[in-house]
Amino acid sequence: MWRRRWGAGGTGGEEEDGEGRAVKEEGWAQQARGFLESTAEILRVLGPRTVGHSRASFGRAEDSELARRLRGPAAAAGKRLSFMNEYLPEDRDPVWCWVVVAAVAFVTLIVLGVGSVDDTPVELPKKLYIGPPSAKTIQLPDGRHLAYKEQGVTADRARFSLIAPHSFLSSRLAGIPGIKPSLLEEFGARLVTYDLPGFGESDPHPGRDLNSSAHDMLHLAGALRIVDKFWVVGYSAGSIHAWSALRHIPDRVAGAAMFAPMANPYDSKMTKEERRKTWERWSTKRKLMHILARRFPALLPLFYHRSFLSGKQGQPESWLSLSLGKKDKTSLESPMFNAFWEKDVAESVRQGDAQPFVEEAVLQVSDWGFSLSDIQMQKREDLSFFELIKSLFRQAEREWVGFLGPIHIWQGMDDRVVPPSVTEYVRRVVPGATVHKLLDEGHFSYFCFCDECHRQIFSTLFGIPQGPINPVPEPIEVASELTEETTVPDKAKEEEQDISDLA
Repeated sequence: MWRRRWGAGGTGGEEEDGEGRAVKEEGWAQQARGFLESTAEILRVLGPRTVGHSRASFGRAEDSELARRLRGPAAAAGKRLSFMNEYLPEDRDPVWCWVVVAAVAFVTLIVLGVGSVDDTPVELPKKLYIGPPSAKTIQLPDGRHLAYKEQGVTADRARFSLIAPHSFLSSRLAGIPGIKPSLLEEFGARLVTYDLPGFGESDPHPGRDLNSSAHDMLHLAGALRIVDKFWVVGYSAGSIHAWSALRHIPDRVAGAAMFAPMANPYDSKMTKEERRKTWERWSTKRKLMHILARRFPALLPLFYHRSFLSGKQGQPESWLSLSLGKKDKTSLESPMFNAFWEKDVAESVRQGDAQPFVEEAVLQVSDWGFSLSDIQMQKREDLSFFELIKSLFRQAEREWVGFLGPIHIWQGMDDRVVPPSVTEYVRRVVPGATVHKLLDEGHFSYFCFCDECHRQIFSTLFGIPQGPINPVPEPIEVASELTEETTVPDKAKEEEQDISDLA
C-alpha cells in the first residue's frame, strides 16, 4: 500500500511503499522533462509508421479528383523548397524529418502559449509623446533642411567648437547627455548637435552615404560661423559619421573625441580573432539585425514597427537588442536617464518613417567607401632602384598623410554593446589614436550623466580651462566727448586772456 507525503510548495514529495520505505517522488520539472522525452520517443516510433500509412493512403487516392488537382502545385512547391533538404540529416527520410520538425514546432508554440499565461496584471506600455516642432534649421545647398541645437557659449566667444552626430535611435537632443552648461562656459566650448537625414526634424536624404554625411557637417559648420577648425564627437554608432569627417574633410577638423566607437564588423582589415571577439559579445538578436541589414534590409521595417516605431515607450536593451553589464544596468534604471531616453527617442522617430533607420543600419555594416586604416597612412615614395636599396639599410622615417590631429578614444572594458575588441582593432589600424581604457565602465555609464567624467574628458582634450574668448569691444564715442569737455575750458581761458589784454 502506498502513502503520499507532499513536500513544501507542492513541488514534489515522498511516497511510502508497503514496507514503509520512503521513495522520493519527482518534482514538476522532472515530470515535464520526462513528458517531453516520452513525446519524442512516441514520435520516433510512430512517426515512420504514420508516414507509411499516409503514403499508402495517398497512393490509393492517386486517381481521385483532389489528388489530381493538388499533384501539380505540390510538385512545384516541393521543387522550390527542395534546397531546405540540404539542412537535414543525409540518412533520414526528408518527409519523416519535416514531420518531426512540424511536430516540435507545434509543441513549442503550445508550451510558449501556456507559459505566457499569467494572472498578474500587466502594466500597458505608455505612448510616446512627440512635442511640436521647435528646432532651428539651416538649408543645405541641395535644398534639404538640417535641424540643429546649440549648447554652451556663443559663436563669437567660443574658444573650442564641437560637432556631435548622434547614434542610432537618437537625435540632436542627445549630444553629451547630462553635460552642464557651466562646464561648457568654463572651457569656452560651443557644442553643436544635429539630426541626421530623416531623423527628428531634418529632411530625408535618399541614397545618402558617409561622404555626403561629412559634407553635411561641413555645411553646418559654415552656416553657424565656425571659422576655425572644429572637434568631432563620436559616440557608439554615431562615430561612423565622425570617422567620415576625419577621412573626407580632415583640413576642417581639429581633433576627435570618440566614445566606444563603432567600426564596420565586416571590415576586411579585421583579423579573424578581432571579428570573433566582437561578434561573441553580442546578443543573438543583435547579430540577426546586423545580418539582415547586410543581406536582407527590406525585412528591417518589420522589426522596427514592432518596437521603436510602434508609438509606445520601451527600454534600450530591448529595442536595440543590447546585452548590458552591471554598471550600465544601474545607469539605465535612473529616473534622469529614463526621462532623457523617452524624450530623445520620441524626437528621433518624429517622422514615423522606417527608411532613415534602415539606411543608417545598412551604412554601419556595408562598404563605407574607405577603411579606418585610410585615415592615417604613410606617404608612398617613388624611389629609384638605388634609393630603394639604400632604404633597406637605413632607418628612414616615412611621412604620414591623412588626418594628423589628435584622436582620443574612451573605451569601457565592460562594454558589451561595442566590445573592447573593436577599439583594439582601431588602435591597430589608426596608430595615432590615444586609447583611454575605463575599468568596470560600460557603454552608457561613463558618457551619460557623469559630471566628473565630463570634466575629465574636457581636461584631456583642452587642458586647463581658460574660459570663453572675450570679444574685442567696439569703439565707443566717449573719448570724443571727453575731448570736447577738456577743450572748452581752454577756449574760455583764451577769451579771458584776450579781454584782459584789451583792458
